[in-house]
Amino acid sequence: MNDLVRGCGVALVTPFLNGEIDFETLGTLVDMHVEKSGSIIAAGTTSEAATMTDDEYHQVVEFIVKRVDKRIPVIAGAGSNCTLSAIKKAKFCEEAGADGLLIVTPYYNKTTQRGLVNHYKMIAESTSLPIIVYNVPGRTGMNIEPKTCLELSKIDNIAGIKEASGNISMVAEIIRICPKDFLVYSGNDDMVVPLMALGGHGVISVVANILPAETKKMVDDFNNGDLKAARDAQLSLNGLINALFIETNPIPVKEAMGLMNMCSPELRAPLYPMSLENKEKLIQEMKNCGISC
Repeated sequence: MNDLVRGCGVALVTPFLNGEIDFETLGTLVDMHVEKSGSIIAAGTTSEAATMTDDEYHQVVEFIVKRVDKRIPVIAGAGSNCTLSAIKKAKFCEEAGADGLLIVTPYYNKTTQRGLVNHYKMIAESTSLPIIVYNVPGRTGMNIEPKTCLELSKIDNIAGIKEASGNISMVAEIIRICPKDFLVYSGNDDMVVPLMALGGHGVISVVANILPAETKKMVDDFNNGDLKAARDAQLSLNGLINALFIETNPIPVKEAMGLMNMCSPELRAPLYPMSLENKEKLIQEMKNCGISC
């Protein structure tokens, strides 16, 4: 399948203002990423989709798809711990014009590995869109094991996986046993180059919200054979990346975007503004990367 992420996809935030979605600022962010990122991931974890009403979720997906206007791929988050709800989301995103789907594993009620295969199979059969499965056990309590990933890779329109377990050995096993055309993306900004060195295909990135061109260049440098530049970029960014996850994502990245006047740092409960101590650490790492704030 085609590489929908195009090496570096941004897990886009949703700007809020006075409790409402700030569509004017969202449009500005989308336009920036059309120029600087490989793709946009809409209505995912970083977008705070879990706090949106159904109407807001629909509006955000439709707005981003329309604003992008096919200039780069839009991959819409469509996950749920209810398979039927995920199917409903998948059908909506396809009708809205999304280019692909990012579907997280079921959370809270979880399932077995066999149940995971069935969950994704049912969703895949409901849509013609390519699907990237999303493994983030630290949030969901559910891990996609390598052998399960192999079974998922046999489903026609499951194109790849966003791997955010942080377990590089498990990622290596996924790449080893799955078909070469099964796309593996890093869901951890601090592991992009190591994962690509094992045969991964890029990143779905949080740091790209504030450093889109730099994040994309790191991936492009690796793909173009400039391994030293890619390695140096990874190491130079890792202090900032660590600061962006010092509290629950997207709290720090929204704080950073507020400091950069990119959008309001406003969050939706239960997320809560950063502590002053952690904010100071974030500011220092931003300055270390040459970001004015």
